[in-house]
Amino acid sequence: MPRLIGAHTIDIGGIPMAARRAGNAGMTALQIFSAVPKFYNEKVGVKPERIAAFHAALAEAGIARDAVIVHAGYVLNSATPEPEKWERAATALTKELERSTALQVRGVCFHPGAATDQDRAAGVARVATAMTRALETVSGATKLLVENSAGAGNTIGRTVDEVAGILASLAPSVRARAGYGLDTCHLFASGYDISASQAQCTAVLDEFEAACGEPPQFLHLNDSLGGLGSNKDRHMLIGEGAIGADAFRWLLADPRTRDIPLLLETPQAIEMVPDDDASADPDDLRMVKLLRSFDTDA
Repeated sequence: MPRLIGAHTIDIGGIPMAARRAGNAGMTALQIFSAVPKFYNEKVGVKPERIAAFHAALAEAGIARDAVIVHAGYVLNSATPEPEKWERAATALTKELERSTALQVRGVCFHPGAATDQDRAAGVARVATAMTRALETVSGATKLLVENSAGAGNTIGRTVDEVAGILASLAPSVRARAGYGLDTCHLFASGYDISASQAQCTAVLDEFEAACGEPPQFLHLNDSLGGLGSNKDRHMLIGEGAIGADAFRWLLADPRTRDIPLLLETPQAIEMVPDDDASADPDDLRMVKLLRSFDTDA
């Protein structure tokens, strides 16, 4: 079965239009926001008619709900030591899981945030506490997924030990509904050289799987503007950054990339489109075609 390749497409006109744009680009996976990512949205729900329209658009595009990931808001910082900010972030993370569960998607991914007190172990524990609260509050099949970080400043999740530590610190009753995903730009920027060789690329996945007890639930496929270990979260089109195209060919040859969403977060050629324009972005089309050429099962 071909890989589930998709992108975080533009949602101007609503998330049904994001699904249609993905379908028109030949994608079989999709990433969306469930609400405006620059806000906490801790009181924002999702209306039944919006859910129905999204599901209809997914069906039209030929994208399964289990191939959809929701990306949580960028402002959430569940690693913060500040009680009021942590409480707001934890509440917002719970609401993200609630909206994503209502949408019946595979999972919601989120950035762990930063331990601004420089106590990284405490930051890991705070992220796990926020995740446990969300998972205990919201029942359902949708998973809550930690994303590794590029490692700037005091951000949590830049090492395999921190990602594994978050998952290991979850309440046992909710651990099965949690997991992690890997962003290739973040891996490279935090010092994991997936570009060195196929053996090294495989070894990075092996290391995360051994520490976390499971393979990743999704991959974000992004080249990197910054160099190895730069800690810069700057995404580039595949083959046009410091990682290079070979690493993505090696990833798509790994059996762990079967049956999970492989999602581009690369720059798009056109950032503003009319609400009713479902055309595929030219750069999305080009990147999907490139990834399909790497897919050993296509």
